[in-house]
Amino acid sequence: MKEDMLDVLMYLFENIDDDILLNEDQESLKAELIEEGFSEAEVSKAFLWLEGLTEDTNLINSNHQGLASIRIYTLEEGEKLDVECRGFLLFLEQVGVLNTTSRELIIDRVMALDTEDFDLEQLKWVILMVLFNQPGQEEDFSWIEDMVYDKMTGHLH
Repeated sequence: MKEDMLDVLMYLFENIDDDILLNEDQESLKAELIEEGFSEAEVSKAFLWLEGLTEDTNLINSNHQGLASIRIYTLEEGEKLDVECRGFLLFLEQVGVLNTTSRELIIDRVMALDTEDFDLEQLKWVILMVLFNQPGQEEDFSWIEDMVYDKMTGHLH
């Protein structure tokens, strides 16, 4: 049996065509995921997470602010996002891949994950899913996708 909601989300992202994900009956897609070995509870959580991503993306797209800011993490966020993860988010902001609102959406989606152990590789997946759902982010999405699939060579910083 597969482990958690993030595994379900990663499986969906890697194996299900986005046209199918958007147009297919959710119940048949859920049944397919359960057939693949994911628990019904984790599949349901993953679909709720995806719904939250869509709702938050619409809110952020309508309220985009272009102001630079310094992010102070709450205790809970700091516990889930270690120094490496927070540094990576800051790096992506500094190079222009993320803006303050997309950063906030990523943090929100990370905090919505029902997982205790969270690392940089998982963060990259969340960033990839968030950028995929934001119009106008195709180039940034491709850059992160290369990073997730280890196609990039060299160092980031």
